[in-house]
Amino acid sequence: MSLQSVKEHLKKFNRDQDILEYEQSSATVEQAAIALNVIPARIAKTLSFKDKEGNAFLVVAAGDAKIDNKKFKSTFGVKAKMLSSEEVEHFTGHVIGGVCPFGLAHDLDVYLDVSLKRFTTVFPACGSINSAIELTCDELFEFSNAKEWVDVGKDWNETLTDISKFAATNEL
Repeated sequence: MSLQSVKEHLKKFNRDQDILEYEQSSATVEQAAIALNVIPARIAKTLSFKDKEGNAFLVVAAGDAKIDNKKFKSTFGVKAKMLSSEEVEHFTGHVIGGVCPFGLAHDLDVYLDVSLKRFTTVFPACGSINSAIELTCDELFEFSNAKEWVDVGKDWNETLTDISKFAATNEL
């Protein structure tokens, strides 16, 4: 069902036919990177949090970024508290592993982390555990109706931008 809501959402931008679907799971950053044959950092993972009032919101970050609690609290005024899997499915309409900022069950604020900006294109999921779409950062911002770019990530490698650099420093 959730893949269908993403297709309907992306149809408004004439991109519904560009969704990639796989036989194998792409539910984790690592699985998605293998399915897409890209470095894990290019996977645009969507993380779900609660604000001070208990409202859900999303942060989309590069696959190699972790949330920096100090930056997060400074940016959002609250400690980073992720939603439970039941809450994620309720608010987004997507199961864990397929969460994306498109075709949401509820109108949620979406923020994009600057860790994504080092890439020409990134790959967010599309509502299922075996789908993704390749988008530019500008398209991701527009299609997700993002509020703004934020800097809440840490431990991401600014110079790691392609598979050859990744392969040179990591085991494939």
